[in-house]
Amino acid sequence: MDYVKAFLIGGIICALVQILLDRTKLMPGRVMVLLVCTGAVLGFCNIYKPFQEFAGAGASVPLLGFGNVLWQGVKEAVDKSGFLGIFQGGFKASAVGICAALVFGYLASVTFEPRMKK
Repeated sequence: MDYVKAFLIGGIICALVQILLDRTKLMPGRVMVLLVCTGAVLGFCNIYKPFQEFAGAGASVPLLGFGNVLWQGVKEAVDKSGFLGIFQGGFKASAVGICAALVFGYLASVTFEPRMKK
């Protein structure tokens, strides 16, 4: 049942984002930034954690989850290091995800031989 719940919640998030892209003139990059910032703000307001516990991977995998991870990292680093934690926390918390994206993106480019469009 956890898989179904994660699939449904993640699908609803993706459907809402697709509607936002279709109905507005916002570019995809701006929508992605909006999602990350929304996840950080929801984490700040202590709304994201209960939502994530309910939805599981359906809430932690999309960009909302990335924003929340950044917020949690900054919060922990500020508690530990003070003001400098603002700059350190996001990098430490998101390093694994960013490295995985780079490695798998590289492997995909080597495997599938990408070409420039003509």
